[in-house]
Amino acid sequence: MGVFLDDGEDGILLPKRFVPRGTKVGDKLKVFLYHDSDDRIIATTQKPKAILGDIVKLKVVSTTQQGAFMDWGLMKDLFVPKSQQVSFMRAGGEYIVKIYTDEQTGRLAATEKIEQFLSNDNLTVKEKDLVNLLVYRQSDLGYVVIINNLHTGLLHFNEVYRDIETGDLFTGFIKTILPENKIDVAAGKPGYDRVEGESEKILRLLKENNGYLPYYDKSDPEEIYSFFSMSKKTFKMATGALYKQRKIEFTSSGIKLINE
Repeated sequence: MGVFLDDGEDGILLPKRFVPRGTKVGDKLKVFLYHDSDDRIIATTQKPKAILGDIVKLKVVSTTQQGAFMDWGLMKDLFVPKSQQVSFMRAGGEYIVKIYTDEQTGRLAATEKIEQFLSNDNLTVKEKDLVNLLVYRQSDLGYVVIINNLHTGLLHFNEVYRDIETGDLFTGFIKTILPENKIDVAAGKPGYDRVEGESEKILRLLKENNGYLPYYDKSDPEEIYSFFSMSKKTFKMATGALYKQRKIEFTSSGIKLINE
């Protein structure tokens, strides 16, 4: 049938199809625990797309009169009760949900009603903190994002340097905490670390293009954004840092890599 994992009691079954080849008694394995169709706790070495407490965008694979089932990376799909749906879920559709424990069954389930779990009353973050950002919806000023599955913030349009859509998850940082605990965020890393990351990207692109790129401080901002996925301001800061480090030189029509 597989192997039993020590839980201090009767053991938890890891079915044979999930047991890594060569596994023997005494080995330690990293597994995910969930309830199977017979309501037994079972283990798997499959990695779910999200775990308890996470907010994530998942795809619906099937629907019934009782609810919808979503693909979350395991053989057993994740259930969304009809009572926990906000929109009319359909097979093939993608929806933002939060994974929670159903009090009646003790099983993991998902809900679209995530507003009740989000609050900025008591913040767990401060300015310059690195955070996980999930794009929730678009507003007049930018994108409302979910911060660390707990808070909401705003990613202004002028801080967006690549195409993004609802459900995208990426790393960012707390840029400003405003009155009433409103939060402005930015993608990437704060301060010089952010410029340093963009500098490394420019170096990589130079190496991939024979050491020359036809972009410089007089290039159109949209052209820079289209090629580098960064603002012209960030591009100028990054290339300026590379120039001071004597890694690039400016030409009359672009930037050139200095051979070491």
